Amino acid sequence: MENVKVTIDGKVIQVPNNYTVLQACKEAGIRIPTLCYLKDINKIGACRMCLVEIDGVRGLQASCVYPVNEGMNVHTNTEQIRQSRKVNLELILSNHNRECTTCIRNENCELQALAKELNIKDIEYVGEKNAPPIDDLSPSIVRDNSKCILCRRCIAACEGVQKINAIQATNRGFKTEIGVGFNKSMNDYNCINCGQCIQACPVGALYEKVNIDKVWKALADKDKYVMVQTAPAVRTALGEEFGMLIGTRVTGKMVTALKRLGFAKVTDTNTGADLTILEEGSEFLDRIINNTGKLPIITSCCPAWMKTCEQEYPDLLEYVSSAKSPHLMMGAILKHFYADKAGIDKKKAFVVSVMPCIAKKFEQDRPEMENDGIRDVDVTITTRELAMMIKEAGIDFVNLPDSKFDDPIGEATGAGAIFGATGGVAEAAFRTVVEKLVGHEVENIEYQQLRGDKKIKEFSADVGDRTIRGVIISGIGNRHEILEEVRRGESKYDFIEIMACEGGCIMGGGQPIVHSKTREDINVFEKRASAIYEEDQKAELRRSHKNPFVLRLYEEFLGKPNSHIAHELLHTEYKKRDKYPCDCGK
Repeated sequence: MENVKVTIDGKVIQVPNNYTVLQACKEAGIRIPTLCYLKDINKIGACRMCLVEIDGVRGLQASCVYPVNEGMNVHTNTEQIRQSRKVNLELILSNHNRECTTCIRNENCELQALAKELNIKDIEYVGEKNAPPIDDLSPSIVRDNSKCILCRRCIAACEGVQKINAIQATNRGFKTEIGVGFNKSMNDYNCINCGQCIQACPVGALYEKVNIDKVWKALADKDKYVMVQTAPAVRTALGEEFGMLIGTRVTGKMVTALKRLGFAKVTDTNTGADLTILEEGSEFLDRIINNTGKLPIITSCCPAWMKTCEQEYPDLLEYVSSAKSPHLMMGAILKHFYADKAGIDKKKAFVVSVMPCIAKKFEQDRPEMENDGIRDVDVTITTRELAMMIKEAGIDFVNLPDSKFDDPIGEATGAGAIFGATGGVAEAAFRTVVEKLVGHEVENIEYQQLRGDKKIKEFSADVGDRTIRGVIISGIGNRHEILEEVRRGESKYDFIEIMACEGGCIMGGGQPIVHSKTREDINVFEKRASAIYEEDQKAELRRSHKNPFVLRLYEEFLGKPNSHIAHELLHTEYKKRDKYPCDCGK
């Protein structure tokens, strides 16, 4: 790559010739305001906030899309630039619902922050505003276009990264809106509820369906026995909502906070993850040894992936594991095993799941996720919603002492913890499957080739005279080639892990939203993943099949993995789903 010499505000620097002016400015230590720009996802020059002046070039230019060239002279701080940025921002604000104090993104809004930075005190432009209705029919996502600034970052995330194409710009000119086709709700379209549009949105135009009132109501109901479980990814990110550094492990503080909120039992979804490995791993072994099902087996832990499979790949459902995801397994065990043991009426048992994923809200509502009329999970909230509850309760989270999950239902292994990162399900599964096949404990249980943020990762394990091969798909947008190989009967793999969000659950749609500028400077995945693997390293037990609670559970209740009762409570079926449901009455 050749370098070019560029002068920016009198400072001469050398940068690669494929840089944009915005990248060059960052290299020079000069901050340029942006709204529509999102590193590696969206650069379209639509918001006109990143304007700069270039000698010899007519008019101001959007630096996020303008390429550098040898000898260019750039100005970033002139009167014309400052006024143009202010005018553009005021025009955006003029058609924006500015009820900031009641907005879900208050104090974490890039538009609000930029208005403060550019010293916007009044909006000169007053006129008609778009007032579209709020779309809140989805169990996972709310769309409020009165807050939308037409930056199209959500479209870029959905179309360019996830390759789902559920969101698009409709109409033209002043009537332009971001939504789905034919004025439908996102609930009636091919949205997979992954929430990456929420993570991309700089304002409050897209956010999760907030369920915390349901949780408060349950906690206040003396007739309910309310239990809570937390996914492994939550403890690696919750602290960010309280100003702690990205990647800070807050497991103990989180448990203390949940107990202070009033939950009767605080349990760990990692325990459900260990149970998932026993069920899914046994299913995998059965397919390998006894040829009871098709290979490759495809994981079913990610509800956004499963909705994609039902919509786009219904012919591959026979490859998918029938195991429910960990929080549903845990919910079923809490209600049908623990409740009986503790003398609790299972109809009064109420389970709350805290998840890094908004698709879990959709998954929880699926009609098949129940047994004998008793739902596996009653309410699902996100990491962000749990933070809202902690703040609302006046709990000083940062200074909380550490507590442990309630025993024995909180017993979990490090294998359950790594479910939160891409490759973690496969690594946890292989820690168990390989030892079951060789018949003895294996010393090295860390599969480094499964770790990291590569979008496609291949791995293998030698078991006697057989080599088991697998592949990790990190991000639903990277699914096509490998799944088409399966369709054609040409797959070389025995095991496929798919997570809809690149990086896995730690980068889920329900995790704390990180400002776009911070995302440029910090590898958020790397920080959170490091916390996940630290959780594994510090665990006393690191193999799912060594979890004492899970072993007792099989001994006292389930019998063995994939038993009849295990299938009733811990497994499910998936079926073909229309991408665009018809409302024509046919």
